[in-house]
Amino acid sequence: MQTSDGVTAQAARFAVDRSIEFPEHALDFARLSFYDYFAVALAGRHEPVSKIARELVTREGGTPEASAFGIRQRVPARAAALLNGTVGHALDYDDTHFAFVGHPTVAVLPATLAIAEQQQADGNALLEALLCGLETTCRVGAWLGRAHYNAGFHQTATSGAFGATAACARLLGLDATQAAHALGIAATRASGLKCQFGTMGKPFHAGMAAASGVEAATLASLGFVSRPDAIECAGGFAASHGARQDNVAGPFDGLPQQFRFVDVQYKFHACCHGTHPALEALLALRAGHDVKPADVAAISLRINPQWLPVCCIEQPRTGLEAKFSLAFTAAMVLAGVDTASLRSFSDAACTDPALVSLARRTSIHADPAVADTACRATIATHAGACLEHTVELADAMPYTRQLARLRTKAAALIGEAPAKELWDFVAQLHTLPARELYARIHALMSPAAA
Repeated sequence: MQTSDGVTAQAARFAVDRSIEFPEHALDFARLSFYDYFAVALAGRHEPVSKIARELVTREGGTPEASAFGIRQRVPARAAALLNGTVGHALDYDDTHFAFVGHPTVAVLPATLAIAEQQQADGNALLEALLCGLETTCRVGAWLGRAHYNAGFHQTATSGAFGATAACARLLGLDATQAAHALGIAATRASGLKCQFGTMGKPFHAGMAAASGVEAATLASLGFVSRPDAIECAGGFAASHGARQDNVAGPFDGLPQQFRFVDVQYKFHACCHGTHPALEALLALRAGHDVKPADVAAISLRINPQWLPVCCIEQPRTGLEAKFSLAFTAAMVLAGVDTASLRSFSDAACTDPALVSLARRTSIHADPAVADTACRATIATHAGACLEHTVELADAMPYTRQLARLRTKAAALIGEAPAKELWDFVAQLHTLPARELYARIHALMSPAAA
């Protein structure tokens, strides 16, 4: 897909291109993320932020179009996307993509599901639209660059809105001109600030992005006209949201042969993904050298500087803040606390003397030479040993290994039998007709499934 015009037009054409044959391996990863999203959302549907968003949607009511977590009746598509995006990110345990440092599926899938159910699209159309939206999120997000993220914008909310819009545009049958107008609307609607990390604002960002995608594509389908180059034009989204202005490479080059989404990373610790390289490195040191908390004199973690304002809360006071504290999660790992368990991240844990002591012995060093998917961890022991290990999350993990770990994660979150039933459903997703597909999705989301 070689193009020389603006990113908005490129994204619009990709979204509506019916000639694309999506690679099976890319669709496989879309299925994995579908599975991971539902496992995490089912586990997070009773979180306080989920209840608040559900109350808002319930109060507003409206045309029954799409299923929503915890609500027996169907609700308007935009409302379903808002609630389901928020629920899916309530635990901050969903997938991440480091091409743009954001959570793609939790922004794109709720919008895709809402419009797909509204339009009664079959399983194959749903899956292809999902992959289209996920890839758009990664491509536009990478084009906006780290400068956009480092300026304080949460790419789950911003780039996620563009991917959600693309998926919805495809399902609504828009042409390239209409899709460009939809993306222009999304450029005005997309928002989300990293200062909300550690609060309910962060999971709400995913719901905002999904709802914006539904809204933008729907308005365009009704004839709404916007600036069709609003992402890249002078005074447009990129220029006004801290994105670098020298990125001239075609953001959609290489398609449909090369899908960037397949480099998605799944979470196996129930905390900010920026902490995961360090946690994996410390787990390896603990297992390889039988390190006990009493052995530890000091812990040193070398990380990319971009993580300092993201997941380095020094003294977390709540379980939610602990998820964004590298020092505290490092202490949890070395103390043998199961960081894959949701129950480990409690308010009480933040005052545990043993964990607080270990966290205080942890120093964090910003090193630009360390990739943002890596960490170099060092443990100095009282006996004088210096133990070191480096982890790079970007190192390829086979699909079968990722599936196995996700099924183990899902079983821990929702139970072994429900996790198996969920995977059996997802594995045949592309074969399901609309009636059966949305009956099963509604059953998953309804209160009866709780």
